[in-house]
Parts: sequence; structure tokens; C-alpha cells
Amino acid sequence: MKYKNIREEELKNKVGADWFKQFDTTEILGNIDFTVFPQQDNLFGRTPLLWAEAKTGNFDVATMFVQLILTIGKARTFDKTMPPAFLGAFDFKKIAFVPYINIQDIFYLNDFNWNVTPSNHETKEFQLIKQRIEATLKQNTYVYDYEKDEKELQAFIKNNIAKATTTNKLKIDKNNFIPIYLRWLEIIKPIIDVNWDDLKKANILDSDFYLADLFVDDNNTQNIDDDLSIRDSLFVVFQNQGYKIAKENLKQMFDATITLKNKDTYLHFWKRYKRPPLKEFQDYIIERRDLLVPQDIRERKGAFFTPRIWVELSQKYLTDYLGENWQDDYYIWDCAAGTGNLLAGLTNKYNIYASTLDQADVNVMHERIDHGANLLKNNVFQFDFLNDDFSKLPQSLQDIINDEEKRKKLVVYINPPYAEAGNTKQRTGTGENKANTSINNKTYDKYKGIIGKASNELFTLFLTRIYAEIPNSKIANFSTLKNLQSSNFKDFRGFFRAKLEKIFLTPADTFDNVKGQFPIGFFIWDTYKKEIFKGSLADVYDKFGTFKREKNIINYDFEKGLIGKWLSSFKINKNEILIGMMNTGRNDFQNQNLVHIQQETADKGHSIYITKENILPSAIFFSVRHCIEANWLNDRDQFIYPNDNWRSDFEFQNDCLTFTLFDNSNNVQLKYGANHWIPFTEYEVNAQAKFESNFMTDFIKGKIKQEVTNDTLFEQATTKESKPLVFSEEATAVFDAGRELWKYYHAQKDVNVNASLYDIREYFQGRNDKGRMNSKSDDATYTQLLAELRSKLAILADKIKPKVYEYGFLKE
Repeated sequence: MKYKNIREEELKNKVGADWFKQFDTTEILGNIDFTVFPQQDNLFGRTPLLWAEAKTGNFDVATMFVQLILTIGKARTFDKTMPPAFLGAFDFKKIAFVPYINIQDIFYLNDFNWNVTPSNHETKEFQLIKQRIEATLKQNTYVYDYEKDEKELQAFIKNNIAKATTTNKLKIDKNNFIPIYLRWLEIIKPIIDVNWDDLKKANILDSDFYLADLFVDDNNTQNIDDDLSIRDSLFVVFQNQGYKIAKENLKQMFDATITLKNKDTYLHFWKRYKRPPLKEFQDYIIERRDLLVPQDIRERKGAFFTPRIWVELSQKYLTDYLGENWQDDYYIWDCAAGTGNLLAGLTNKYNIYASTLDQADVNVMHERIDHGANLLKNNVFQFDFLNDDFSKLPQSLQDIINDEEKRKKLVVYINPPYAEAGNTKQRTGTGENKANTSINNKTYDKYKGIIGKASNELFTLFLTRIYAEIPNSKIANFSTLKNLQSSNFKDFRGFFRAKLEKIFLTPADTFDNVKGQFPIGFFIWDTYKKEIFKGSLADVYDKFGTFKREKNIINYDFEKGLIGKWLSSFKINKNEILIGMMNTGRNDFQNQNLVHIQQETADKGHSIYITKENILPSAIFFSVRHCIEANWLNDRDQFIYPNDNWRSDFEFQNDCLTFTLFDNSNNVQLKYGANHWIPFTEYEVNAQAKFESNFMTDFIKGKIKQEVTNDTLFEQATTKESKPLVFSEEATAVFDAGRELWKYYHAQKDVNVNASLYDIREYFQGRNDKGRMNSKSDDATYTQLLAELRSKLAILADKIKPKVYEYGFLKE
């Protein structure tokens, strides 16, 4: 058999290489085993071609598809990203495909428990799905044996997968027809060949063209104007790959025909959506065409907006949680509205309230209302949420807040300020930088003794007042993750005991004027349900709005401590020979760049002296902090106090020492004192003179005696006679690569034999006019040797990474 007796990861790699090499099969999407994407993005990003289940055994096709369906349904992946044209399933012998459209209705089963474990084939849910799809699979599945059907399989992939565009389109309903319109304005309106100013004089708007597009019947490839009731309600109709405006609507003698400048762009856009809208929403959409107003929000200097992509997604999450009719069933108040763009797309203006600090923002919203924005002027007002009394609110909103039952139906929907309150440039989400905003407000004075340091953050002051003074309401807010994870927010978490119902994460730099690499979350809280946040699975989206995976968000208050506390237990207070000093930074990824080793660091409050007694735990700390790259998603993750299993793993300890010796953040430099970190003897690197210090090679060879105490953590230090360190294959490869680099350096003229890795890099790379070390060198041999060292060090880092989680330095 072609792929018999190999592991699942290897099977996926081989199937990808053998059959899908012209595609990208590297992308990870949630818990789906195998994905196929085009190599290149199109105008709207990359649409998946195939999602597949992989099995190493010999499984029946139905069983594999059921597990895939349960995996997709549990995560509702089809709601978070465009579904593929095909689903697939393969084992070591065969591969099968089924068009997604043939099984998509399964995902909309009522009263079905999608929370079962997909790999448990004994559950009643597994059996139910299997019964439902077996007949469908018999009619619509394509099954190929890798060896017997090689040519047929290649042909299927070429003629179907390679040419696939998803056959499952997003269904248009009353909750998403406005967000789709906002995208239509960006993509389709610019390619319609018409003078918009002339049309506006005839009261023909861009929204009329959107409705014409919306009511095309894709299934029958003909215009919906065959339906007289719909046709009579439209000012513009789509026909013959263009638009027609009846002469009566233009008050002229002839109908107007309008063409598209780019038909491919048009077709690509509408491939994402199923037209016409669902029948039960067609009349509603026609009746509420007044909601389709151009997004002509006037941006005043310094104004920011919640990106439209996240506005749309947040409203989708609210729909998923509160139900399809939530905008009719709930009241909505944006109490940090700025100029109101967070409310774009909402439909029931009688249930919407918007307030903001500045009267200028209110004036902008009122002007928008005059031009058709879907808000009521009486419900848009100036209000200083952190200072003003609720008696200043409109009476209808007061009635909601003062009524216990109505409060349960109030959604406070906000993107509040989430910069520190003392900052003079406050990020106010949908508003602007407010230079006068500070912690001098009544909410701060009232609650600072309860929520502690969290009172320095404006967004937590908003959450605090809502939680305390509008009890049992729902809160839907954007913010950083500090309220969930920061140690400074422990008091706040003890006070704010609302249940987190849903959360998704986005890159912060997708928000206007935010440059940091960290996550911003959208949270839906139920303040009626009282519980302390301990952890939650968050959906993760990339900057294009594509769902990537789930991430576990943890409250670290319940851990033994953070990694700094662990390292503190190794501080040396005795008069030992110091070989260096390590700045330990803080406890999270965002301060990873602070962790470095020198002879002496300036920040002694966050540093530890390194001696022969604590060099191994120091190396473990250093390696744990640097072997995993910081990124926007893990930026707020905290390193914590580990379990004890690392103590007996000497290979892990020695891997970490190796990593520490050769990583670029080991910044020991001769100009600051003796270099005790040379990992080789003079003989190994053909040094031109004797080294001043052989500490490191003596330590490696077991020649450095470590003092024995009753609480010694290393078995190799339990006697005065230390043993030589034994290095793994990966660590040895790093030493070998490093040795070649050192030898090349010592072969140069006029070098300092005591040079550190930093000094060697400086020697070959030099410095620029600003005094910074250059990133490259003109010496090709050095460049190649350094690249080889970094390559081997990366392999060693990959070996260390799983132990970081296994020993509890990080939580997955």
C-alpha cells in the first residue's frame, strides 16, 4: 500500500506533496486535518478548495466524513470563513471527495448537539450524522485508490479541485444585507460606468444598483424581474451583464443602459453570496431600502473608526448569540459612540441609542441622520459616561435602565477607550484622540479602591460602571486582553463577575492608528450570570478577517505564580564569582526583547546575577523566553511557575544551556569586562593566545564544583564532583556550527582572542553612522557560517518548544 505504516502527519505531508503540490497545503484551519488553498490570493483573498479528514488506518469513507463534519460543525468553521467547494477524506489507501453543497444542510440541523468529541464514533450524534449522509455519499462521492486510480485521481484534481470555486455561498438575510452593501460600495460601485452626480439628481442612488444586484437569481442565471412584485419595487434592474433604468424613473424618452468596467471583478464578488436573499427576508429588504445609505461619514482630524470588517463580524457574533431577531428583541446603547460607525449595519433605529463625550461628534451624527443614516436624533446625544448622572439620559433610555426586566434586554455595545487613562493621546475606538481625557472622573474616584490598578485604564472604567450601575445587562465591547490576563487586573476580575459568552481576537494594527503587535478582542458578557473569569476559547481571525484557529485565553490568578517568582528562588546572595547578569524583563511575550545577558544590566530590579550555582536555571529561563517567537497573538500570554518535571530532564537543561550560549540575546561584550561565556577551548578554535577565562568549557566538562545544599535541584550537583554535561544531537550540531564560526574568526588578523559571540558579530558586520551594528556583512564566508549556526539553533529551539508547555512554563 502506498502510505502504509506511517504517522498521520507524515501521511498528510506525503498526500500534499504527491497530489496537491501545485497548491498550498500548509495552512492550519482550526482542527481540520488537511486544507488545500490556491497558491495565490485573488481579489478577495484566498478561498479554500478542500477541507479533509486524514486517517492512517483503513477506514470506511462515511466514517471519515462524519468525523470531518462533526469537527467543522463543532467549531462552526463555515460561519467563520468561506467554505470550500469540496470536502475530502483519506487514509493510507484511498481518498474521497464530496461537493460541500451536497452536505451543507446538515450544519443547520435543529436541536443537535455539536459539542460531542468528533473522534468518538460511538456517540448517538456520530451515528445520526452517519445515517443522514450515507445515502448522499453513495450518490455524490468520488473515491479513488492512490495506486489503482492514479490517472483518474490526477484528472479529478485537475478538472475539479484546481478549477473549484466554492459552491456554497453566504446566504443573504436581514442581518447581513447591510454589511454586504458596505463591501459592495468598496468593490462594485467603482466599476459601474455611470455619472453618479447626474443620477442623484434623478433620485437614483448607488443603493438602487445594489438592490438590482441583490435580486439576481444565480440559480437560474436570469434576472429576478420575472417576479412582478419585486420588479415593480426596483428603480434599477440587472440584465445582460449590465444595468437598466426604466425611462419612467429618469423622466426621459428611453431606458438607460449602464455597463460594467470590469465584469471579472463583479463575478468574483458575487461568487461569495447566494442570490437572491432568503425568501422570508426579501420583502423586509425591499421595504427597508432606506437603511442603505452611503457611508459618507465625515472624518474630522484625529478621528478613528472601528474597522468595518470587525463591525460586521461583531454584529454576526451578536446575532449568533442573541438570535436572528436580536435587533428587534433588544435595546442597543453605544455609550462611547464617537461619530457612530460601530452602529453601521444595525436596522432598528427605534431600539438604538448613541452617546458620546463631545458635542461635535453628536453634530456629525445628526448631520448623517439628515442624509439618511439609520438613527433617531432624539436617541443621539452628548453624554459623559464616566462623569454624568443617568438622570441626564433621554427618558426612554432611563426607563430601560430603571426597569429590571428591560435591563436584561439592554446591550451596551461599545468600542471604548483602551489606552491608559493618563495618556494624552487616548485611543477612543469610534471617536478621536481626546487630549483632555484623564483619570480625573467620578467613575475613577468611586471605584478605584475596588478595582485597584485597573482603574488606570479607561475601558475598565466603562466596564465597571456598566457592571455596577446597569446590572444584568449585556455588554458587547472591544478591548485589549488586560482585563482577562494582566496581573494588575486581579482586583478587577474579582469585582467584574460577568460570564464571558463569546470572544474573538483580531490583530491590533488593523485598527486605525494602532501600531502595536497585540490582540484586540471582541467580548460578549452576560452580567446577570455571576462567575469569575478563569478561561475561555477565543476565535482567532487574521487581518483579512479569515478564521485561523481557536486560542485558549487564561486567567493566571489561579496559577502557582509567574515565571519571575520561579527564577527568584535561584537568586544568589552569596559572594560568588559572577559570570554575568540577566535582565529578566517581565513575565509576558510583549517584553521578550528585554530578556538578555550582559556582564552587568542597568535594570537591577528586574535582573538576576548568574554564577556557577544558578547558570542552568538561568539558561532554562533564557531559553524558555526566547525559543518561541513573540507575535501579535501571544503578546499577552504570561510565562508561569513550572511543574517539577524539568528537574530530572538533564537533556532539556543542557539544550537550554546550548541555546543560551549561541542566541543573539546573549549580549556579553568584552568592553564591559571578562567574557566567561566562550563555549570552546583554545585548541578547538586555533586561538592565537590563551583565553582569560575557561569557565564555560570547564563547567561543561564538569570541572566546576557546585556547592551542595539540602535543596539542590540538580542531581548532577548532589556531589562535589560534577559530571561532564552530555549534549543531544541537536545541541551538538549547534556546537559544531558555532565552532566553525569561532575558528574562522580566530583565523583573522588582529582579533581579540577573548571575543564573545556579540564581539564576533560586531567584528564582521561593523557599525553604521548611528553607531548601530549593521544587519549584514560583506564577508560571504562569515555570512554562510552565521546562517548555518542560526539554522541549527532554530532546530534546537523547535526541540525545546514542546518542553516549554510540557513543564508548564506556558499554558496551551
